[in-house]
Amino acid sequence: MTEEAATSAGGASRPEDPAVDAWRGLLVAHSRLVPAVEADLRAAGQITLSWYDVLLELNAAPGRRLRMSELGQRVVLSRTRVSRIMDELAAAGLAERQPDQADGRSSFAVLTPAGRDALRLAWPVYREAIRRHLAAGLTPEQCRELATLLDQVIKAADAGLPVARQATAPMAHRAS
Repeated sequence: MTEEAATSAGGASRPEDPAVDAWRGLLVAHSRLVPAVEADLRAAGQITLSWYDVLLELNAAPGRRLRMSELGQRVVLSRTRVSRIMDELAAAGLAERQPDQADGRSSFAVLTPAGRDALRLAWPVYREAIRRHLAAGLTPEQCRELATLLDQVIKAADAGLPVARQATAPMAHRAS
């Protein structure tokens, strides 16, 4: 969004506001990179990016299973979308739902061997798409810096803290 568009929309955009510039850059990068990676996976006949995301989280989980609520928190999809994706993965034999014996109201999402195979097959295409669409314009050091900065943002968001306060939060916590 240009400064003029932001101002006409009621925003108080300032050209020197680095936080707004970073936010805009993150949104624009996401809107361009995700469809490009998705297109590469589709062109190679691989699983969709949404399926990949769910299968990847299940693969990383202990016992390759997560409660549906935990899966919803870990993936970058809405809970409704996660439920729909799990239905699709189950129909394709890549994951299954298992009832939680301890809590009849919830269920587990479980990765199947076929799901692990699909993840393994998609990985080289996924990795190359990331390199081509994200890393091609950055040096390895810039990729590391970007990963570090985004990790700080994620940790602060997970802790419910503003990013700038994250570094001081542990000190303040210890003082109390």
